[in-house]
Amino acid sequence: MAYFLLFKTLIDTGMRKGEALALQWKDIDFSNKKIKIYKTIVYDKKAATELFGPPKTDSSYRSILVDDTLLNILKKQEINQKERKLKLGEAFDRETKLIFDRGDGLPFAKSTLQKAFRRICKKAGISKHITIHGLRHTHAVLLLESGSSLKEVQERLGHKTIQTTADTYAHVSEVLEARGIDNYSKYMNYNQYESK
Repeated sequence: MAYFLLFKTLIDTGMRKGEALALQWKDIDFSNKKIKIYKTIVYDKKAATELFGPPKTDSSYRSILVDDTLLNILKKQEINQKERKLKLGEAFDRETKLIFDRGDGLPFAKSTLQKAFRRICKKAGISKHITIHGLRHTHAVLLLESGSSLKEVQERLGHKTIQTTADTYAHVSEVLEARGIDNYSKYMNYNQYESK
């Protein structure tokens, strides 16, 4: 469940892996359907007080809206984690307060995540090599294809400039531009006949 939830969160939010791994329960505003992003996980530190660092850039500090489906899965994770805490007792690290942990409150190892992701892709019949970071790109492309503007995608991903977003997703922009012209043409033709 934990791997699924992490990868689902990445594909549904476009967060960087380190940003998602640094999430704590206090970072989720269930009533306003927002996740606050203001830190990243630091893997070379062991103490809970040193586990977090600043995000990649100043523009990486952000709050993003999420849908009910993801929120409901996160609520189930919170219940499951509370049950694990009771079961494990002192063996559960209560200081980190991480949403995504390896089962005992501690963060996942980098290598464990990549191996789990490869296993999931293989099981799903995906033969193309995809990195975990690729889920961020998938989210951005899906946003653009569903009608979000480059500015909206830039803010959601925490890119420093809109140019970064435009350069990264130029191939999608061309497809969307063609679709936009088609929609414009249909709209104008429809309105032309309606006014007669």
